Amino acid sequence: MSKYRIERDSLGELEVPETALYGIQTQRAIHNFPISGRTLPKIFIESLIKLKSAAASANSKLGCLDKPIAKAIIAACRQLLDTPDLMRHFPVDVFQTGSGTSTNMNANEVIARLAAQHFGGEVHPNDHVNYGQSSNDVIPSVIHISAAIVLEHELLPALNHLNTTIRTKAKTLTGIYKTGRTHLMDAVPLRFDATLSAWAQQLDNNRQMLVQVKPFLHQLALGGTAVGNGINTDPGFGRECAEKLSTELNLSFTQGRNLYALISTQDTAVSLSGQLKSLAVSLMKIANDLRWMNSGPLAGLGEISLTALQPGSSIMPGKVNPVIPESAAMVAAQVIGNDAAITVAGQSGNFELNVMLPLIAYNLLDSLCLLSRTCRILADKAVADFTVNQKQLKKSLSRNPILATALNPIIGYEKAAEIAKRAYLEERPVVEVAAEMTDISREEIEILLAPQNWP
Repeated sequence: MSKYRIERDSLGELEVPETALYGIQTQRAIHNFPISGRTLPKIFIESLIKLKSAAASANSKLGCLDKPIAKAIIAACRQLLDTPDLMRHFPVDVFQTGSGTSTNMNANEVIARLAAQHFGGEVHPNDHVNYGQSSNDVIPSVIHISAAIVLEHELLPALNHLNTTIRTKAKTLTGIYKTGRTHLMDAVPLRFDATLSAWAQQLDNNRQMLVQVKPFLHQLALGGTAVGNGINTDPGFGRECAEKLSTELNLSFTQGRNLYALISTQDTAVSLSGQLKSLAVSLMKIANDLRWMNSGPLAGLGEISLTALQPGSSIMPGKVNPVIPESAAMVAAQVIGNDAAITVAGQSGNFELNVMLPLIAYNLLDSLCLLSRTCRILADKAVADFTVNQKQLKKSLSRNPILATALNPIIGYEKAAEIAKRAYLEERPVVEVAAEMTDISREEIEILLAPQNWP
């Protein structure tokens, strides 16, 4: 039988598991929100704990918190961050109060209980751990902090890795030509590395757009407390906190220029999510190109062969599917869906507070982490080691009626179209048909139609 302790707050009494580090407000949230079973991500909770440590340090420096209590809070935060099963102390569902107050109080209660052990006396969740703060400035700040950490240390490096892998692969394909395609129909030939250069440029553009969001992401709402005017906090608290977090996390955080805006809106999160959606669209394009080029092996394009990673069917022996591009495409779809939810949530800034903060935090971090992992897997298990089926490429090129395009400046569009149509209908190489239908020598036609002589 589980044992309980009785705790009290302004609403009355409640049983809390005897061994739980959290307290009554967390327990109320557990009772009130048995919705999804999903909690806020670990990186969010870790960032919240680091903020609480920085807050205690700032309040101590400003003379707002007794040094022994501040020291105990900092020690408790360090202890929590070193705890292997950290998340069992943070059970509050994502779909909770829109301000994230339940999660903020969850942290305050857990830290206060551990800090009391270090201090040897009472440490209060609100009066000490939460001193000079409100859930309304803490949770928006943690959204920025946790997203900035994942962006800087996971997504941007993973994006660079995928880009480098694509460019390295492209260098091995410079002398190879393939049929171009528009509308999924044969078009003029191009170098194989040109296709990959387009992928790489997409990723370069995405990286630049993500980097442009960073200065806004590094602005924190700390010091604004309830509505942005800084009631019940020292005027220097937000700046001190940001400096402490910058030193610890090696990121350039600052107190926001307008705390009212940072508390009442989530425009930066919406903007970052939009850029993540753009990256998802790029990954979807790359994944689908790989799938199409790999299609076959006999009845598809068959231009490349992706590495066989697992059997592709429970009923068809020997079938192998493009599982990595398929996985990447599903991640892209999920990120696009996350962005839709974040967009709706971003509209919920009612007067002085956005009231869908936990949803924004969950989906934003989900997108960041999914894209980080997918970029690396797509690079290492699809792009790096696919092989080119040159025999198939040459066969398709020689019979591509669109080669007649190269003859336009000499014989005109209409005559070139006749040659292309006849070559297609008779299933003959364009070179042969053009030699019969024009006065140009076979040798000159071969030079004109050779893809390596094209731009």
